[in-house]
Amino acid sequence: MLSEGGCAVPSLMEALEARQAEVAGEVERLRERIAGLSGELSRAEERLSRLRIVRETVEEVLAAPPSVVPVADGAGGDAGAGVAAALVKAEAELDVTVMSPEYRAIIGLFATAGTAMRCKEVCRQLGLETEPRHVEGMRAKLKRLVERGVLAEPSSGLFKVDGRGLGW
Repeated sequence: MLSEGGCAVPSLMEALEARQAEVAGEVERLRERIAGLSGELSRAEERLSRLRIVRETVEEVLAAPPSVVPVADGAGGDAGAGVAAALVKAEAELDVTVMSPEYRAIIGLFATAGTAMRCKEVCRQLGLETEPRHVEGMRAKLKRLVERGVLAEPSSGLFKVDGRGLGW
């Protein structure tokens, strides 16, 4: 098709300009995506780095000599090592119950006490009230820790660190 002046419509130059503008827009969109992905990558790398540092620190602490956790079970085993092993297992299984602050306080108490305790004593040691509803709530928590292999119940209502995994 020819225009009045004898040129092809649309002209080759206009078609090239349109195509160039289209590709330039695509290049700009891709650069923006790359910038966004670079930011996401940087944030993910930072999180990964922090997780590696935490993991290395935990491995260091768990590999420390038993004298760092001086509490021993009456049978001669290291209660702290048993608790640490149970916590590592719970974390690997993503057991958020055992990793919650309430449960960590209970586990920490047993790790440092080195002795078997009844529910009421656990409540006292943790600064909780000893009314029946509090004691029963604590009993439920201690039973959950028994189910997860962190604690043992050698006799009804008496709880201690579960050393079966360590042979004690």
